[in-house]
Amino acid sequence: MARQGRISLGEQVYRALRRDLAAGELTPTERLAEEPLARAYGVSRTPVREALARLVADGTVERHPDGLYPRRPTLEELDELFELRIILEMQGIQRVHAEPERRYHRAVLEQQLEIWQRWRRDLPAPDAALITADEQFHTAVLGAAGNSALATALDDVHLRIRPIRGLDPPSEVRVAAMTAAHVQLLQHLLAGDLDLARPALLAHISHSRAHILARAREARSLTRLGQALRD
Repeated sequence: MARQGRISLGEQVYRALRRDLAAGELTPTERLAEEPLARAYGVSRTPVREALARLVADGTVERHPDGLYPRRPTLEELDELFELRIILEMQGIQRVHAEPERRYHRAVLEQQLEIWQRWRRDLPAPDAALITADEQFHTAVLGAAGNSALATALDDVHLRIRPIRGLDPPSEVRVAAMTAAHVQLLQHLLAGDLDLARPALLAHISHSRAHILARAREARSLTRLGQALRD
């Protein structure tokens, strides 16, 4: 990793780790050891240590007895993160609705509409790249409302939910529902139909929330069942 201008190596590694955690390149059960990370990023252990300390401080990474791991939320935390996500994304629509002189950045919405209309015709693979694209869609739509701080906060929420989403690839039915919901929301926003956009967005996120929480509860139950059985 080459030094980029005035950006320190520690900052570069921090950004790279956040990017790779968000993209699912580092799994929730993968120990984040300094030496292999230093080799992967082509740096010494010092900037890796600095980056990991920052990730621990901001809650992205947590310390276990045997080392550092990506933070995994509890069911309660997962539910709270979805609640926060709803608040952030609905606020994007609200701030445009409350002040008529505000407008969505149409170019951003149109670019997203082109992507998701294409995928509605030809469904994408239900892999990590799709989850990343879904997160980018929601962040882009929120950012198009004109408040970058809201979009940054949503990115942090995505990063903390990602360990769960990454282990539960969507079915073809859910991919079809996702693409249809995205296209519908974008069409409402581009038409200025914010009173239709709000319930559409709320229903879309609420459906995802219910599904992921149900799957997480099921997984926890099966884990406990497995622990009760002998090999």
